[in-house]
Amino acid sequence: MTGDTPENQPAGPDRRFPTGFLWGAATAAYQVEGAAAEDGRGPSIWDTFCRTPGKVRNGDNGDTAVDHYHRYRDDVALMAELGLGAYRFSVSWPRVQPTGRGPAVPAGLDFYQRLTDELLAHGITPVATLYHWDLPQALQDAGGWPERDTAERFGEYAALVAEALGDRVPIWTTLNEPWCSAFLGYGSGVHAPGHTDPVAALRAAHHLNLAHGRAVSALRAALPATAQVSITHNLHEVRPLTDSAGDADAVRRIDALSNRVFTGPLFDGAYPQDLLSDTAALTDWAFVQDGDLACVSAPIDFLGVNYYVPTVVSSGLTGERGADGHLPSDHSPWPGSDHVAFHRPPGEQTAMGWVVDPSGLHDLLRRVHRDRPGLPLMITENGAAFDDYVTPEGAVHDPERIRYLHGHLDAVHRAIEDGVDVRGYFQWSLLDNFEWAYGYGKRFGMVYVDYLTQRRVPKASARWYSEVARTGVLPAVDQG
Repeated sequence: MTGDTPENQPAGPDRRFPTGFLWGAATAAYQVEGAAAEDGRGPSIWDTFCRTPGKVRNGDNGDTAVDHYHRYRDDVALMAELGLGAYRFSVSWPRVQPTGRGPAVPAGLDFYQRLTDELLAHGITPVATLYHWDLPQALQDAGGWPERDTAERFGEYAALVAEALGDRVPIWTTLNEPWCSAFLGYGSGVHAPGHTDPVAALRAAHHLNLAHGRAVSALRAALPATAQVSITHNLHEVRPLTDSAGDADAVRRIDALSNRVFTGPLFDGAYPQDLLSDTAALTDWAFVQDGDLACVSAPIDFLGVNYYVPTVVSSGLTGERGADGHLPSDHSPWPGSDHVAFHRPPGEQTAMGWVVDPSGLHDLLRRVHRDRPGLPLMITENGAAFDDYVTPEGAVHDPERIRYLHGHLDAVHRAIEDGVDVRGYFQWSLLDNFEWAYGYGKRFGMVYVDYLTQRRVPKASARWYSEVARTGVLPAVDQG
């Protein structure tokens, strides 16, 4: 394994980020909004998945979540108090189009219009993500992402949202982490809709790529020329367990399935040949039609990068289930790679069991810069879950998160010094919330939420991050 962490480096001077660097926090609609049956919202695949016994810890669901739908004004005021310059939210597709087809529900669009106006009134830049995993259940009933029609419907949905918000939202993301949608949703089955078909996962990956292309076209047609359009990928920093040739090939194979399956079509207009060869026993990729790749490779203004933990692999069958950073499953999210083993690297871990390794973010940013010189980047998610609690005095002390943030922001700053064009950082997440298959058991928030009362309590790390965001300066020591 390569890379060095800030702990290995002598403390230097404070680090100043570039003028105009965007400091924000992010959420996802299903994780925070609640109001699942209000104002015409239709069911999503996560509503269904949560009601499938054994899929979500404790049988939790997002029916209420943290009630952001009703409390957004207070939440925006809290963002302003914390000095955030931007808020990355996602639009709930079934809130806008309950079945994924037809005209928009006015009440659904109105919520996002009100949220956007509230952000602007507080001087906070709204950053809209069109899709963060909440596919309308009606589209899943028709086949979901493995079917081409879902991509076509997504383009129509993008046009509806752009028409409603395009005059006020300057930054847009089409999809958040399509790898998770495809390979956790249709491969390992640990995410909605919970299917376990490797060919369906590959088909879903392509149609998510196509959906991005259709959305870019719709956004460009509706938005002013100054608007920025992007996609967010959870790019994997894949590292070999040893220096052996077999482990190097395991890295190549997983890199193709985690990264290049998306970046190849996006930037080169082609799927990598080794990916096609690796999966040839499963599919001939005939679902890729003429014109698809030209659509997918339409220019974007920047690439969103989400990073949490590096991926360590070897060639062999001896590894740890769930060591790839996801819930253990009897089914692999890596089609055609059953002989690749995953390993949990040593070191401090978060409450998710993920190792804290800022060097992975630094190395990942340098790699993207090397492979795609001149491409602007934005850290659209980075953060950590810890076992937070409120003290009798009403405070939440989370020094581990402050150390985590300091190390990762230092990694971003070092990448900028190395010439990487990084333009912003969004902490995951603004609020403790529904953490997908983990239910309410994992707290990623800057702000602690008492789920019984919905009381919000900014954690010590939120105050720390607030000072960094206000000044654009990362102190030499983490002060945690």
